[in-house]
Amino acid sequence: MTDVFRIAVGDRDIIFEYGHLAKQANAAVKVSCGDTVLLVTTCMSEEPREGLDFFPLLVDYEERFYAAGKIPGGFIKREGRPSEGAILNARLIDRSIRSLFPEDLRNDVHVVAMVLSVDQQNAPSVPAINGASAALTISDVPWNGPVGAVRIGRIDGHFIVNPTEEEMAHSELDLVVAGHADGITMVEAGANEIPEDLMIEALDLAQAEIRKITAELVKIRERLGKPKAEVPPLQSIPEIDEWIAEECLEGIRRAVRINEKKERNTAISDVIKRAVERFQSSYPDSAAYVVSTVEGHVKRELRAMILEEKRRPDGRAMNELRPISCEVGVLPRTHGSALFTRGQTQALVVTTLGMVGEDEQILDSLKLDEPPKHFMLHYNFPPFSVGEVRPMRGPGRREIGHGALAERAIAPLVPKEGDFPYIVRVVSDILESNGSSSMASVCGASMSLMDAGVPVKKACAGVAMGLIKEGDKVEILTDIQGLEDHYGDMDFKVAGTRDGITALQMDNKAGGIDRGILERALSQAKEARLAILDIMESAIPSPRESLSSNAPRIFTMTVPQEKIREIIGPGGKTIRDIVQRTGVKINVEDDGRVYVAASSEDAAHAAIKEISGITKDVRAGEVYAGTVTRIMNFGAFVEVLPGKEGLLHVSEISDRRVPKVEDFLKVGDKVLVMVKEIDDLGRINLTRKRLLEKADELELDEECRAMLAVEKEHEESFAASHPASRPSHGRSEGGDRRSHGYRRRDDNR
Repeated sequence: MTDVFRIAVGDRDIIFEYGHLAKQANAAVKVSCGDTVLLVTTCMSEEPREGLDFFPLLVDYEERFYAAGKIPGGFIKREGRPSEGAILNARLIDRSIRSLFPEDLRNDVHVVAMVLSVDQQNAPSVPAINGASAALTISDVPWNGPVGAVRIGRIDGHFIVNPTEEEMAHSELDLVVAGHADGITMVEAGANEIPEDLMIEALDLAQAEIRKITAELVKIRERLGKPKAEVPPLQSIPEIDEWIAEECLEGIRRAVRINEKKERNTAISDVIKRAVERFQSSYPDSAAYVVSTVEGHVKRELRAMILEEKRRPDGRAMNELRPISCEVGVLPRTHGSALFTRGQTQALVVTTLGMVGEDEQILDSLKLDEPPKHFMLHYNFPPFSVGEVRPMRGPGRREIGHGALAERAIAPLVPKEGDFPYIVRVVSDILESNGSSSMASVCGASMSLMDAGVPVKKACAGVAMGLIKEGDKVEILTDIQGLEDHYGDMDFKVAGTRDGITALQMDNKAGGIDRGILERALSQAKEARLAILDIMESAIPSPRESLSSNAPRIFTMTVPQEKIREIIGPGGKTIRDIVQRTGVKINVEDDGRVYVAASSEDAAHAAIKEISGITKDVRAGEVYAGTVTRIMNFGAFVEVLPGKEGLLHVSEISDRRVPKVEDFLKVGDKVLVMVKEIDDLGRINLTRKRLLEKADELELDEECRAMLAVEKEHEESFAASHPASRPSHGRSEGGDRRSHGYRRRDDNR
């Protein structure tokens, strides 16, 4: 039997169906919004994992290409590793639900959201979060939900709940919020410089919708919910607890007050090592328990120090930034580079400019006709940044998530392709980390882009805010470091310009954050962001006036679409020939846009001139600098534009009688000609004689004017070497047809 429930979100329903699919999972629900359909399941292992000091939650978001009626690209033709979008959606689900699991739970819990159908208007991400909540709510998995999730957009000054993809294309805000009746558990937002007060208004609207969703999910639980499995409390070892409390507490208190991260970690490690050695013989398998117990004391001491003594581990005030230094142009051969250091967090951020049609990122996703990405920001977190030794296997979920957040913060400020015809890739390598490395990447990216000469609209900075909350005692921390993040209740990242927020991300461990805390955090973050921007702008106040000398020069031109075939040529011959001769790269778009990239402006202009010649139509009366391609006994064929030849009859070569064409021209000669006429068959007839006669009346460019001077010299030389010649008045027959030794080039035949 299938149970169906509808929950209104905005102007559409989300439909939950239970009891029909995946019945061997602890719980499964089919979630639909429009024709977008997902299956969300949850399973839990029967026994807890031994020796763990954390909750082993795994969330997977599985895209099936059949959902969009597509076959995967590549040779294998089946789904492989998750796409970047799938990883980000899995993180959205994880961050929405994780804080509501019991602290003592050590059973493996697996949540899977499988996309079965996509209608291209209703994005699957928010239904996936609601589906995970709906499955966990009725399952026997211990969980303190439900949560609800909603997406908020803003178009023409009005907020929209649950907008379509078509509406989101015009929205200045993309906000996804998850939470329960009493607070928010997760926020993910990208915005076009939204002020803080509007962001609070959007969060309030989201919270109101979330309450409606969770109220309905509670009703579903009352009807279908299974009894929750009991979570046995973690076993304690009183002897170890008492000894650590008596013998180690003072050392822990001293350790958390050490300013330097490495020294502080060493002091805590010494306490752990001492305790492990103390119980090695009496409790040989207690090492993990000892570590967990000591860390519990570290957490309590840190939080008490902040709440009671109003003192942070490194001695800063609650709203104080760590020391910041900014450098630009730190690498000699890159297109743009910056080094941003904040306390013990350091990001080396490098910008590279590439060519449209060659360097953009092609996305193989469930969206139909998804355009390629022209701006990319990639984040790397090597192990040496935290003094660790581990293999480097490519980016993990955390690195992809941090890079996406920084990219979202910077993207609204990067010029559009039509204004800046480059592909832009930014790479942030974290060289040192002690908290807030994603926000360091935002700051470094802003400076690196300016150093490269990318005309970004404004500078952008980011800061991570933290929270310590015990009952009514609350402290909001500016620019949190690793220890405060690890043992705190919130990681709230805010990025933006002087005029507003461009990206927002919040995760909380306290079960829910209310409006008052959000308002304080946003206000404190804005104060810090403006201070950071002051420091950044002292290093580089605006984009460089010109691109780096190492960057390619890319020029854009537009040609008629019907001329594209002529530029490419048969089998690509014409465009390959231009590339080979000029050394440029050329990309031709279907709409007639042509991109020319070269290491020098001269090479680019040479290629542009050739392309212009191919697409230009020959007109009667115009003057061209042509090249002789063939010599015939009645005249010469001259290529006036690429692929366009005309006949220069012997009678039109000079106003003097020319015995033989070879006396005056040879293949490869450059010659200035005028189009005399284009006949009914499209044949081009050229004249040089008439050009010389009307030279003073013509408006010629600099190149043609220089060639004209050479042509007059040749005319005088020809007359001197042919004393018997006379003006031909258009007649070419008769006369001495022997060669008189005259050649237009230094050929002494």
